Amino acid sequence: MKFQFSEKKVKLPGNVHAYAEKKVMKLARYFEEDAEALIVFSVEKNRNKVELTVHGANTWFRASESTSDMFASIDASVATIEGQIRKNKTRLARRLRQEAFVRTVEETSFIPEEAEEDLSIVRVKQFSFRDMTREEAVLQMNLLEHSFFAFRDADNNGAFAVVYRRNDGGYGLIEDVD
Repeated sequence: MKFQFSEKKVKLPGNVHAYAEKKVMKLARYFEEDAEALIVFSVEKNRNKVELTVHGANTWFRASESTSDMFASIDASVATIEGQIRKNKTRLARRLRQEAFVRTVEETSFIPEEAEEDLSIVRVKQFSFRDMTREEAVLQMNLLEHSFFAFRDADNNGAFAVVYRRNDGGYGLIEDVD
């Protein structure tokens, strides 16, 4: 597994990185050798926050945990991703390593009331869309903890589509009619 570390508003000693690498390596049994892990450390409001993103088997896993201790945040992030994998293990079984399961083992936005609407784009992301079923897209959206996910719909000849989480708890699909 390849590791990338990033620190925002904090400078950490090397033993924190070593501890994070050791804990995240526990997830390596679920992935092939080419998996990548990005670990972002930050401190917000006297809380130690760890954002862990793991990419492997054409699937993204993301967890963000905040506690009073950086080591506890690392442990919680790893546990969250392991929980996501276990919760969805039947759906993920064909993507992850087959022998992986043999062993036992908030964002808020603030908009001032009288503010003018700013229509400028502040961030651009580039993403390679691949063909997947609608169920796979919903699973990927849930693993990333996003409210929507764009993909190429294998059920509709690779047409562009978006799945999203509805306020009533269900899921919606926006598809291209072209």
